[in-house]
Amino acid sequence: MLARALLSPRTSLRALAGSARARSSSVFGDACPLALTPAQLRGLAPGSVSILDASWHMPNSPRSPRSEHLQMRIPGAQFLDLDDVASQHPLALKHMMPSPDVFAKACENYGITPESHVVIYDTHGVFSSPRALYMFRAFGHHRSSILDGGLPAWIAHGCPTNKGDPDPVQKVTYPVPKLDDRVVRSYEQIVANSALDPSRDNLADIVLDARSQDRYLGTAPEPRAGLSSGHIPHSFSLPFTSLLNTTPMPSPAPLTSLPVPPSATAPALSAHPPQLGSEPARQPEPQPPQGDFPWVLPEQYATLKTSTQILSVLEDALGKERLEAVLEGRQGVVASCGSGMTAGVVWLALQMVGVKGSPAIYDESWTGYAMRPESKIEKAQ
Repeated sequence: MLARALLSPRTSLRALAGSARARSSSVFGDACPLALTPAQLRGLAPGSVSILDASWHMPNSPRSPRSEHLQMRIPGAQFLDLDDVASQHPLALKHMMPSPDVFAKACENYGITPESHVVIYDTHGVFSSPRALYMFRAFGHHRSSILDGGLPAWIAHGCPTNKGDPDPVQKVTYPVPKLDDRVVRSYEQIVANSALDPSRDNLADIVLDARSQDRYLGTAPEPRAGLSSGHIPHSFSLPFTSLLNTTPMPSPAPLTSLPVPPSATAPALSAHPPQLGSEPARQPEPQPPQGDFPWVLPEQYATLKTSTQILSVLEDALGKERLEAVLEGRQGVVASCGSGMTAGVVWLALQMVGVKGSPAIYDESWTGYAMRPESKIEKAQ
């Protein structure tokens, strides 16, 4: 169709550009929500979103997110490897914030334009997708959202899935963006900040540590062999799991979610319209056993807590006065975790409650900090 249009003398370049934007731009415009429900994603017109599977597992996990993507994914989704779309690091750290050139090249290969609404999910529910969302928004691509509950929620609501090799995507042009360096913290900045007591100095950023509390206290080992546990001086413990709810996966899983080849599902997202609401649609009997799915579905999956619940968790971690300073932008806030991945969940929670200013992530997080012998590490007494 586009080739025929280019041959028509009556078709202007401006009109072609406008039609391309109409096909790819979001119905939300520039005000895309931070998170979508499965029903909201499924209600979007086919071709109006670019869907990315940003699943990631810990290095000691036997699971392969790329292999699982080929076995079962949301129709039209492409696999985003956060370890590949990343910058090189002198300590060989993974999934560091990519350079503008690397980010733009990846978007081009995914067929993403600046007008595209990018929807990101993972196979845990909410785990690695917020990190990918943080990356897009750090480069000014605000037409981006995560799927709350990820692939498990999509399946629980009886939505269709695909398997096999994905359809090829037409490469596009993505202008090299500018990184908002206010939302990324380096080791040197964290060390300088750790010398300041945020309860006495409003110039100090509040550092929120998303690891489990026992790792923060230094009473449990790190999953990375040889790495000390403990925490950065003056940081606060805020396990990322405290910002999430868990939802049971229906068992057996809905028949309508069994994966089929891409050509068998059309239109991709809107086939079998779902029932709207917070609860998954009840499926008629008989149901197939869960083993018919290509990999074992979780017994439960993570979803984001409500804004009211998030505020309560933040107040418990920081206290009322310190939380008010963060919410009003009078004090900066930085999320950290084990390697910079689940810090994205804390970053997303801060965004959801409307924190003013620019919440940041310490990109290296604890791995980069604790690997350096000169780093000051505090532990429970």
